[in-house]
Amino acid sequence: MSSPEPATPKKLNVGLIGVGLMGHGIATNIVKHGHSLSVLDHAGNQPLDALRAAGVRSFARPAELAAQVDLLLLCVTGSPQVEAVLLDTKEGALLGLKPGAVVIDLSTAIPASTERLAGLVEQAGGRFMDSAMTRTPKEAAEGRLNLLVGAEPALFEQVRPLLACFAENITLCGPVGSGHRMKLLHNYVSLGTVALIAEAAAHAERAQVAPEVLVDVLAKGGGGGVALERLKPFLLARDATGLRFAMSNAVKDLGYYAQMAQDSQAARAIAEGVKSTYERGVAEGSAETLVPELIAILAKAGEAGR
Repeated sequence: MSSPEPATPKKLNVGLIGVGLMGHGIATNIVKHGHSLSVLDHAGNQPLDALRAAGVRSFARPAELAAQVDLLLLCVTGSPQVEAVLLDTKEGALLGLKPGAVVIDLSTAIPASTERLAGLVEQAGGRFMDSAMTRTPKEAAEGRLNLLVGAEPALFEQVRPLLACFAENITLCGPVGSGHRMKLLHNYVSLGTVALIAEAAAHAERAQVAPEVLVDVLAKGGGGGVALERLKPFLLARDATGLRFAMSNAVKDLGYYAQMAQDSQAARAIAEGVKSTYERGVAEGSAETLVPELIAILAKAGEAGR
């Protein structure tokens, strides 16, 4: 007697708002797994030609898109954008949300906003979960993101097969808001470590310590790890693409962390110092300056004694 055929995975009707560097990889992997996908037309999208050729539809307004799908993914910059997409009184997604539809916020956001929006989605007849991302556009394209989820366990299990289309590690952190809390904690530690190494590297540069020596010693000791590996191309060859993360995004995330810490009445003195370092990076570079370039900015500014 032959064994039964494995069940065919359910094909889902998915919407995505935010087809930027991260969202494009997510979209590509959703389509690759055979799901139906619709996206929102937006000037910030990456080119959609390949997705359209694969059958992806696009809509002009969030409400129109929400009316067509059963799961709506949001992959936008932060809390103000998430709120605008959902709550706009003329074209917000909540105006078109199907009963029982699931809204999944992949963005980096302030937990207090996330919790408020979850309540409004439920009032509109939908369900909400936060599923913050870590890693980079490279892993998004490869379907290997890390996701930090805030959701009820039953909803998490229901949606997990879709998340697995574009994620390698998926962690349920707790109820709604927990994914965004964990993402801000993660980014604070990650960006804080990068800032610490950048300041040390700027000092080393001014003291004429060879960068290859600095990298070698840190890597063999307590300074080794992901942050150093991402900074290494800039330290050794002034190649900033090892960490394709804009300085303005670092300031945003650290501002969210500071707000979260204030809401929780938690210690944040070090966080304020890290945030001010990246603010200086924006002021002396630009909003789009990549984070590894902080090393050069700090090395130039060292003589000012800041």
